[in-house]
Formats: sequence, C-alpha cells, structure tokens
Amino acid sequence: MTARVRLVGLLVVLVAALGGVLAFAAQRGTDDPAPPAGEGPPPGPPDAAVPVVDTGALVAGVPARAVAKLPAARVAAGVLPESNRWYSGLVFGDQPVFATPLSFAVGDGGFTIGLPQPVASAATVAGPHVPALGIDVGASSYRVSAADPVAVSLELLDDAGDMLGTVALAAGSPVVTFVAEGDVTVRTTTTAGTLRATPDGPASATGDVAGTRWAVVAGDYRDGGSDLRAGDVIGWYALPVDATGAAQDALALAAQHPVRGADVTYGVDDDVARTTVRYRTAGGPGAYVLSPHHRAGTQPERTGCGLGEYPSVGGTLELCAGSTLTAFAPTVRAAAVPDLDGVPEDRLATLRTTLVADVAATPAFPSDSYFGAKALFRAATLVVLGERLGAADEVADLRERTAAALREWAQPDGCEERDARCVVYDPEARSAIGLTPSFGSDELNDHHFHYGYLLSAAGLLGADDPALVTDVAPVMDLLAADVASATAGPELPQLRTFDPYAGHSWASGTSPFADGNNQESTSEAVTAWNGLGLWARASGQDALAEEASWLQSTESAAARAYWTAPDLSAFPAFEHQVVSLVWGGKRDYATWFSPEPNAILGIQLIPMGPAQAATATGVDPDRIRAAVDEAAPGGYDVAFGGYLLAYRALAGPQDAAHAWDALVAVSDEAIDDGTSRTALLAFVADATG
Repeated sequence: MTARVRLVGLLVVLVAALGGVLAFAAQRGTDDPAPPAGEGPPPGPPDAAVPVVDTGALVAGVPARAVAKLPAARVAAGVLPESNRWYSGLVFGDQPVFATPLSFAVGDGGFTIGLPQPVASAATVAGPHVPALGIDVGASSYRVSAADPVAVSLELLDDAGDMLGTVALAAGSPVVTFVAEGDVTVRTTTTAGTLRATPDGPASATGDVAGTRWAVVAGDYRDGGSDLRAGDVIGWYALPVDATGAAQDALALAAQHPVRGADVTYGVDDDVARTTVRYRTAGGPGAYVLSPHHRAGTQPERTGCGLGEYPSVGGTLELCAGSTLTAFAPTVRAAAVPDLDGVPEDRLATLRTTLVADVAATPAFPSDSYFGAKALFRAATLVVLGERLGAADEVADLRERTAAALREWAQPDGCEERDARCVVYDPEARSAIGLTPSFGSDELNDHHFHYGYLLSAAGLLGADDPALVTDVAPVMDLLAADVASATAGPELPQLRTFDPYAGHSWASGTSPFADGNNQESTSEAVTAWNGLGLWARASGQDALAEEASWLQSTESAAARAYWTAPDLSAFPAFEHQVVSLVWGGKRDYATWFSPEPNAILGIQLIPMGPAQAATATGVDPDRIRAAVDEAAPGGYDVAFGGYLLAYRALAGPQDAAHAWDALVAVSDEAIDDGTSRTALLAFVADATG
C-alpha cells in the first residue's frame, strides 16, 4: 500500500443548492479568462449543486501545529502547496511529471518535454519521461504560480529571481506553452533530429525526433531560437500517429492559447455520472485527448474528435479539438451493508453464529489513522449487520464501544489532551494530520483511504443515531473537506486526492518518484467515496451526497479500466490479469508491501463490501475467475483469501455457492482486519441472491 492518512477538524460543511450552478469550479483570479464559449451545455444530467465549504471554519476548532514531514514547496505567495496531484513532483521536488499525453521535467535553463512510448514486459508497462525537446530560456529556478486539480502553471526565474515567463501544462492537454514576461530568447533543441522552419505550415517549425514529429509555434523562429516580448506565446506539441491536416491545424491553434486552469462540473442521474472538464484557454480554443475510461460505455456523439492517436501506458489516447471534455460512468450510490432480504434462513442462522464469534474476537481499536479507522469500519459494519439480522442485543456493547471511539476521534481539541486518536491542523501543509502517523500520513499520503474508513463508520452508526451525528459532525466534516472539498480555500485544497481528468485518485502526497504519482488500492479509494456518501446521507447533506456519488461512480469506472479489468491488448508481453499499481508513467503487477499474487489482487478488493460489488459490475465472469485463479494457485488460506473468495462469488451462482462453503471453513489467516467472516459471508449471500 502506498501511504495512508487521517484528518480531523471543525465546523460544518455548508451545503448550498446554488440554483444548479457549476460544481467544483476551479477558483479564478480577476485576470483569468472566462471559460471557452460557444460549446453549449454538457450532455447528460444537469450540473449538480455545489457543496460550499468554509474551510476557515472547519479548521478553527482543532489545534494548529506543524507536524507534517514535507520538503519545501516551490510555490508563489498565496498558492496552496498542492499534494496528491499528478504534478506534485514539481511542487515538492524536481521529478518528471506526466500530463497525458506529454511528459515534462524542469531542466537546465528551462524544461524538457517528451512523449512517453510505453514498453511492456511480463509484469510492467513502462513509459518513462524521455526528453525529446529541450527548452532553454535562461532560467535557474521556478515556482508554481497557479494550480488546480487538472492544470498547473510555473513561473521560470533568472539568477536574480526575476520572472522570465510562465509555463502552462494540464492533464489531457497535448500542448505546452510559455508566455514571456518581458524580452527573452527561447531556444528549442532536440535530443535527436532537427526542427526546421515551415513558414507555410500551421506550425513555425517541425521535425522528427526518435520517430515522433514535433512542432513549435512561435511568432518568431530562426535556427531554433525565438525572440519574445512581453505577452508573446510560444507552444510545443507532438503530432499523433498518422496526423491529418485537421489535427495539425487544431494543435497549432491550441499551442497559441495557454491553459490558464480548468473548471470541473458534474451531474448525476439514475443511470450516469457525468464529468465535464472545461480548459480555460487564453484567447482561443485548445485541444485535449480522450483516455480509455473517457470512451468506455455509452457516450454521446462527439464532435471534433478522431484527429489522431497517441500512445500511453494506460492505452490509446484520442485527439480532439476544443476546450471541453465530457465523459460518463455508470451511476453508483453509497451502500451500507449487503442486502440480506431473501437470504435463506439456514444462511441467516450461520451469519448469526459467525456474528457472535466475530464480535467476541474484536480486539482493542488501534490508535493510528489507518488501522484505527479500518478497525472502526469493521466494527460498525458488524453492528449494522447484527441489527439487521435481529441480533441487536449481541452487538449492543460493540455499538456503544465503537460510538465512543468515534466520539474520541472527533473531539476537536483532543490533541491538547493526548497524543493519539486526535488530529491537528498543519497550516504549512494545509492539512489536518493525526498525531499517530501511519503509512506516511504525515507526508500527506493516502488521506482518502484513512478518512474514508472513519467517514464510513460514522455514516453507518449515525444513520439511526442523530445524537452521534451531532457530536462527531465538526470533525467528520473536516475529514470530508480535506479529501473532497468542492472548492479551494486558504486552508484546504480543492479535491485533494481526486484527479477529474484521470478519473481516479492519487495516493502519494509529494510524489517523490521519477514515474510520477501513483495509486495502489483503488478499492479503498472507492470505499472512501462510499463512506463520504454514507456520512452525507446520515448528516443530511444532499449536495455532498451527490458529489460522493460522482466521485464513487467515476473512480469505480477507472478502477475497472486500469486496475481490475484493463484492456491490455496493446501490451501482449504483459502476462497478468490485473494491474495493481498505476503510476503516471508506469503500470505494475506489484504492491508496496508484498510480491505475492494474493496480495496483488487482494489490495484491489479490500474491504469487499457493497461498494466493491458495484466496482465489479460488467466485468466478464471469466475475467473474475481467471484473476482469482492467478491470485490463489495454492488455495485461499492466505492473506486476503477471504476477499478473493468474495470476489469469486461475483462470477456466478455456482461460484457464489463454492465461495460460501469455503468462507465458512477458511482459516482466520484469510480474514483481513478490515472485515470479518460475517461481513464476507453476507457479501456472498447477497451476491447469490
């Protein structure tokens, strides 16, 4: 697992239905251009209302303390140090980043740009940053001057600290641009090949570099150099395979219009959850690429697409002209525990028997933000299952104990009394952090995993306990805002972990890796948004519940597309059924903690509740069987074996019947601490029905 984190704080997430206006609009400065016009409203469901978050109020009640272990952030005054982004390696270091389709790194005098060419082996698909173009403006340092969940801008500085100009790049944008602050000479070099002036072409110069045609657009271009004045723009791009004239025109036009940021809106109805990314381009239209998950399922008719293809580690990318990307995923709503209606009485009796054993075996709750939160989730799930099984007396003490633990975690000033099971707000890191760190939580890793379990537990027990909701609301609302605040404030970022373009979250806080950021446990990411939805429902926050459904629907679709049921036909050398670690520039059949195949699949299933059943919707049953067979060649008495059996149950009635019998008899070693035998059996019983 990458790292895990917890957050806590104060005051309420204020929900406002702003007349159905934009949700998750990136915040604009007064000089930012308006969103591109003339493209019309997005298809599908109307835009959802914005859950408005007063981040100052949220953090006001918890102690302020510097506890995060972070490198110095290279950000301009007033710019949040954005963690858990595809570009966080630039914020906290000098690592390459992967903007899809291009890669980018700061280098001598300026920066380098590449187009990753993925190469597959038995257990890896690698597409590292290999510089194709080097751009020298005489810079000696940089700082992030603007950032949101999709786009980032860097100010390049000379030796005296004076700004030379601004570089803009964005996830999904096939161009990189530089806008001069004053008089500056920009030199473009190639690692192999030559760029030649093309005065009659849509670009100023083009050339082949390592098999890819690259281009530069500048008002002034001579022998690799461009003399720019204040406000002048120069842009670079790679042409797609078999580029048409329309592709060349679209890219040359986009290269003249820097991406200043991106606005993200969403809509959710009974069938689909819609994501719309509007690139705010300066002065004219842009271009973007569709990733595989954008094209999955039922999609509206698109205009301006099909202009060519780029390779990527995630699969083929499709070039489109314009500035508005819209994609859809099947709608998923938050679910509490498996549905036991219609389960035969003999199975219900077995569930009651295992329930008593699981309640008795519940240990003391750990104090860190990952294992502690996970244990509370396990206990809350047992409580709700027990009450639905008619065994309220058997779980009464566990309900009281779990509710007391949640109240302890949610004591706003708890860290003034103790150094565990409490949270402070770090004003430099712009995050709330537990004083008992876990898996790098003090490096801002995996906040969504940790807080998702706490939100789930609070939502499960709070569904019929209004007093508990009232008591824990200030801190639970801060947890929700830390990972999923609809808008950015001075204290907390917008959508800390979720990438609206990629459709999934990033787990590493600072991304100190040459392969970019990464995420391993998509199932725990999905659980985070399911938990957000459960908490929103229990606390009566309808707009937050819609946001949670959008996040859960989109992350579930991305999990299928890139982790649990990926199309790997473009990479025949890759020999496995699943991918367990997805990076910006790589995909691995591996985990952070174990090389065993049961762990590699198991970490994509944990904690195997109703949210994971929704994630598996539409996966070919034979694909499920093959993945489980690969993960458990010697049987299920292994770590995560219970999850593997529960997943196998989704392949069909006979698989579910086998999984039930095996789960009744499997060893305790196979039952992970994030679940219980009762919960897994209930999952299988629901799948059978």
